Amino acid sequence: MALDPLATVADLEARGLTVEPSETQIVGVYLEVASAAVRDAAGSPISQTASTITLEGGPDQRLRLPGPPVTAVSTVEVDGEPVTDWRLRSSALWRACGWSGCEPSEVEVTYTHGLPTVPADIVDLVCRIAAAALVAYRAEDGGTGLAAQDVRAERIGDYSVTYGDGGRITEMELPDYLRARLRARFGGGVALVRSR
Repeated sequence: MALDPLATVADLEARGLTVEPSETQIVGVYLEVASAAVRDAAGSPISQTASTITLEGGPDQRLRLPGPPVTAVSTVEVDGEPVTDWRLRSSALWRACGWSGCEPSEVEVTYTHGLPTVPADIVDLVCRIAAAALVAYRAEDGGTGLAAQDVRAERIGDYSVTYGDGGRITEMELPDYLRARLRARFGGGVALVRSR
């Protein structure tokens, strides 16, 4: 199931960017791609959704579910068998006997998770990324302004141009510091490991 973009054309226009009717479709694409980039960096869907996932169950009593916050769990199966002896606590499933016997198990969980409302700063981030792509699109006829160009220096007399080698190809690529912040904020960061 495809998730809705984290921001809309109306969000872009609320930030002062005029989107021409002929640009609505391409802007929709930019919003989708920017949303996917932010979600990938966060390691989470951010917006609320229902998912069915399969995790490896171990002897630990807690099984952390990705994409917090977890608001509801509808089904849990261990190695294909439904189980009901669990509790939802702090975006993790707790089970007194743990999640495996002598060897790891396969735990399938269907649950609802993510935020009911996308935070304003995330909407703004997605809008800024999409706006940068739109500006690049508008820069040249036929969208050729979207081509990767990291211009560092340009000279007019005996024309010369120097391109940077920062590795960034498009406006959709997030810098490492922002990826780390998103991952830490939305639960894709470091996990606590306990041993028995």
